[in-house]
Amino acid sequence: MVGPGALQRARRLCHWGPAVALAVVAVCSATAMADAALWYWPLDTAGGSVNFVMLLNWTVMILYNYFSAMFVGPGYVPLGWTPEKSQDCMYLQYCKVCQSYKAPRSHHCRKCNRCVMKMDHHCPWINNCCGYQNHASFTLFLLLAPLGCIHASFIFIMTMYTQLYNRISFGWSSVKIDMSAAKRDPRPIIPFGLSAFAASLFALGLALGTTIAVGMLFIIQMKVILTNKTSIESWIEEKAKDRIQYYQTGETFIFPYDMGSKWKNFRQVFTWSGIPEGDGLDWPVRDGCHQYSLTIEQLKQKADKRVRSVRYRAIEDYSGVCCPVTKGVKTFFTTPCTEEPRIALSKGDLILATRGLKHWMYGEKILISAADGTDLTPGPCCVCHRLCLQGSVKLISLFSNLRCVQYVPTPCSHPALSLSSQQDILLLQCALLNPTNQY
Repeated sequence: MVGPGALQRARRLCHWGPAVALAVVAVCSATAMADAALWYWPLDTAGGSVNFVMLLNWTVMILYNYFSAMFVGPGYVPLGWTPEKSQDCMYLQYCKVCQSYKAPRSHHCRKCNRCVMKMDHHCPWINNCCGYQNHASFTLFLLLAPLGCIHASFIFIMTMYTQLYNRISFGWSSVKIDMSAAKRDPRPIIPFGLSAFAASLFALGLALGTTIAVGMLFIIQMKVILTNKTSIESWIEEKAKDRIQYYQTGETFIFPYDMGSKWKNFRQVFTWSGIPEGDGLDWPVRDGCHQYSLTIEQLKQKADKRVRSVRYRAIEDYSGVCCPVTKGVKTFFTTPCTEEPRIALSKGDLILATRGLKHWMYGEKILISAADGTDLTPGPCCVCHRLCLQGSVKLISLFSNLRCVQYVPTPCSHPALSLSSQQDILLLQCALLNPTNQY
């Protein structure tokens, strides 16, 4: 009988990301092995044997780290988790979906529908998040894939060169290539015809493209690892600097998890045992900081975003489709490239827009409840500038044409927006959450 774990792993494979990634590995590996037999037959010389074994080794290590990153997963915050000290809850955000507080460095992933420990990003190629438990294996995959592709590219080039060398004849005004038979002794085990040449050329382009794309991702990952950050935390740090500069609060934000040494930061992710340090909930911090320095900054940024929000009201219905055909050509072709679902809107729905592009805006949909008056959407939602809107818990895309929504100048009744000014709410949070200027 198949267990739930096996079914979950099978579902992870049933996605376009793993299908494309595994197809690239299969095409490059199979073509490289076939070309290696043509160019450097492994049974004739020691060099040929070493070349073939290295090729197999790249394939095995790439697949091992790929499936480790996919199936081990990032590690999730336990459902219903709360800090040991109840007073520490004031420094943390509460996740309504998981019914627990978000531990330091954790974030809720709408795709995985769980709070992920030390979340870096959700990767569609492994159909899983990159986080605390699988950050090392994911980064090793990003390293090994370009190295294996470089080796395969060398084999493709050498095979095409050696196979075409004796087939090309030059005339006074023409060049002829004979692909019908191999002019070599002994005859190759695998015939190299036009189809084999086309396959090698295609695999070469695939390998070179993978080397460039995945190699750039590896460089990005190593930059954040050597500073003991994640991609999300790098973005939080940038927003912290912008917030402090905008409001001129005189604060000094210090990223708390940078150990001050690249080697120590590296060891936080890569260990000889393969198991990362810590438990994913509590983290060592540098001098002058404490465990909730980053979460306090997140609370300030969240309050700042609420204060800057602009209230809109939908004046037309929206079905929630990803690419609305009836809303105009510009809104159709400029729809955000995201897998986030859209939620239908009805005329009269209220939206808090937090930021905007030329043809879309982002924000949150306000739900009216009898219990407390107002609430924000707990799930994906959508609004439109022209006819309606689109989005998620923190995302609502808004069409550019203002025929669908209109600005509502009245103050919002959401508790986060009850203060008189942006400066008031920032000063209040600084006083409550941080008695000093350095945190």
